[in-house]
Amino acid sequence: MSNPHAPSRYRTLFLSDLHLGTRGCQAYLILDMLRHVEADTIYLVGDIIDGWRLRSGWYWPQAHNDVVQKLLRKVRRGARMVFVPGNHDEFARQFFGLTFGGIEIRRQVIHTAADGKRYLVIHGDEFDVVVRHSKWLAYFGDWAYDFALFVNTHFNAARRAVGLPYWSFSAWAKLKVKNAVNFIGSFEKELAGEAKRRGVDGVVCGHIHHPIIRDIGGVTYVNTGDFVESCSLVVEHHDGRFEVLRWPIALPVAAQVEDNAPFEDDREEARAEAA
Repeated sequence: MSNPHAPSRYRTLFLSDLHLGTRGCQAYLILDMLRHVEADTIYLVGDIIDGWRLRSGWYWPQAHNDVVQKLLRKVRRGARMVFVPGNHDEFARQFFGLTFGGIEIRRQVIHTAADGKRYLVIHGDEFDVVVRHSKWLAYFGDWAYDFALFVNTHFNAARRAVGLPYWSFSAWAKLKVKNAVNFIGSFEKELAGEAKRRGVDGVVCGHIHHPIIRDIGGVTYVNTGDFVESCSLVVEHHDGRFEVLRWPIALPVAAQVEDNAPFEDDREEARAEAA
């Protein structure tokens, strides 16, 4: 995986599972990534805003607002942006086919890469049997997941105190559970099978917070990961090659996280646009 420190421009950027509106969201890492990554087309592959969590209690610090403004700024500067809502931001599914602020809202979309290959872009919750058939269990699982992220937050605070980088305890624990591993494998095969039925070369999805690019029966399966656990995204290079990038960069912003202050360069950028 590439070193993401230097500013880079890509043909396409795929982001999912930011979960803005939750305490587990790594908003400052998202902002740092958006400053360093430019793309002609940006796909928001669901669960960008966590409506489930916001319904149970409002949490929206300044950094989360800055992420939204940063994305809108990229649209104003000429990037095409397509939003494919997921189950956590299903409130946006009533707007399929419409465009707001230059952002297209689509149920799913076919992306044609630079090498001519075609990819189905879809969040993927339709292929999660728990979400589809037992929504109450999905809500309970979401609560348990939030608890794991709470533990993860304090665990990483201790790691930072001794100079260690971010490491996702919750992701590690999830992959150690046999049933979770089996679920991930089943989910990947279902999505690859759907791509094959559609007659496309691959599928790009999110939902399960497990970033990977791999071949499944002749279909390219791409999962963008998330910005809660893995802090990952997927980019398409100008030759059509896809790559997973991780953004676990330690940022010296602890004071800003507490006081909800936006980054100074964001304020300067906003003032320059308003002038």
